[in-house]
Amino acid sequence: MHPHQSQSPDQNPHVGVVVIGYNDAAHIAHAVRSALAQGPAVREVVAVDDCSTDDSHELLTRLAATEPRLRVIRRETNSGGCGSPRNTGIDAVTSPYVMFLDSDDELPAGAVDALLTAAEEERAEVAAGLCVRRELPSGRETPWQEALYAQSAVLTHPARLPALVQDTLCVNKLYRTDFLREHDIRFPDGRFPYEDFVFTARVLAAGPRMALVPDRVYLWHVRRSADRLSISLDRAHVDNWRARTEASRQAYEILLNAGRKELARAARTKFLDHELRMYVRELGLRDAEYRRAWWAHTREYLGEYDAADWTVNPSAPGRLLARVILASPEPRDLPRLKELAARPARLCPPYARDSHSTPVWAEDLPRVTLEPFLTRQAHLLPLAVDAALRPRARGAGVLRLRLHEMYGRVAAADPRTLDVQWRHRETDRTVRCTTVPLTRSGDDTWSAETPVDLAALGAGTWDLRLRLRFADGSAREVTAHARAGAGLLRRTVVPSLRFGILLAQPYATHSGALAVRVATGLRGAASVLRGRLRRLLR
Repeated sequence: MHPHQSQSPDQNPHVGVVVIGYNDAAHIAHAVRSALAQGPAVREVVAVDDCSTDDSHELLTRLAATEPRLRVIRRETNSGGCGSPRNTGIDAVTSPYVMFLDSDDELPAGAVDALLTAAEEERAEVAAGLCVRRELPSGRETPWQEALYAQSAVLTHPARLPALVQDTLCVNKLYRTDFLREHDIRFPDGRFPYEDFVFTARVLAAGPRMALVPDRVYLWHVRRSADRLSISLDRAHVDNWRARTEASRQAYEILLNAGRKELARAARTKFLDHELRMYVRELGLRDAEYRRAWWAHTREYLGEYDAADWTVNPSAPGRLLARVILASPEPRDLPRLKELAARPARLCPPYARDSHSTPVWAEDLPRVTLEPFLTRQAHLLPLAVDAALRPRARGAGVLRLRLHEMYGRVAAADPRTLDVQWRHRETDRTVRCTTVPLTRSGDDTWSAETPVDLAALGAGTWDLRLRLRFADGSAREVTAHARAGAGLLRRTVVPSLRFGILLAQPYATHSGALAVRVATGLRGAASVLRGRLRRLLR
């Protein structure tokens, strides 16, 4: 028997699901029902109401009157965060295993069975599965940290898979209750955004035996148009960034103090590759005061990294972003940094050199060398492709593409063609791929051009995806930088035999990539214009 396995194999363990909520009467009953619908494996659902002022408590009380497995706990004061109500739930559950569920999310069918079966069969203190982000109202789904859950796996210790630190969610996991209590693993109390970071670090620091399953075990609902945004979406104030860096700092210190140096190092790598890139992409949306405060705080936080932290994967885009920020007292080069923070990364011109002809970020930042980037093969470089889409008559358009040279590395690899594909933002539907040849345009660029049937795309938002192919058969997935100027990014009415008219607007996404919005027919065009008018009136 494993040290923390307190039940004998012939007993039938059950699960307690802790559902937390605050002023979310519109969704919490659905969350609770999704937990109850898991079947007999769920012994109890503990709904913790964090002193709501809406109808949440009354709704839960009525539901509990008809469902004996549901217990409702109302906290006397609002905690201001998610950690305290979850701790209340940990204290209240009587089941051998516990899971967590937020009031605006849901557990998909079979989630508890999949995790419980893995935990029992592998005698694991923690079982984890795939979380899926579902955009509402569109329903578009994106797997979270999909690579970790590609197949079933058993880890005798988390250090065997340092990438586990990338999954900071607590909700896609099943925990042995006595494991949490024995190691006093709890969430930070009170208003502590990103409490999952700290809780997950405490779990990993305790060294549990873990079972990973490829099953979908959690549906994370993303409501970007909600009146009250979730913590992870409400990033408009610099305090959100300060809270995120503090949670990341504490996670690192927990792992380091527990002697989990490899996991601690991976946590710092994760911060550069995920947190830093995400917020850099959004810097252009913020005002000057935010940017200055963000920049100063980020430099202070990155100053805590030691020499060994910078040696891990030195060619990663997040490390170059961090080095530019550290080397610059004031915000600079924000459009170029945004492109580098994109996924996949784009290192756009200018391609400067210092006085010794060493590739550098900029002539006035010679300390920030690009040499680590250039050690990669060409198909692994953060290559830059520009794109411009010009709508034409009869529902058509023309797409012009330009690939940039990068210190001679692109020419040496001999780029041949670009595969062009348009992907619908909400449905992930793609149109048939077109392959176009690349033509050398002087010493610094290659160009290509292809028609675009806007009518065939149809209504919606379409993202441009490219695959660059080289002479040796290697390829690189890229997105294209949206060229601006000369009316390239403006709304255009296009005659269409199929729809009468199309309204097409090429635009740059938050990461600077080219996308196009298409509205079909008079009704679709009128809807877009009405929405534009409403935004202007606000």
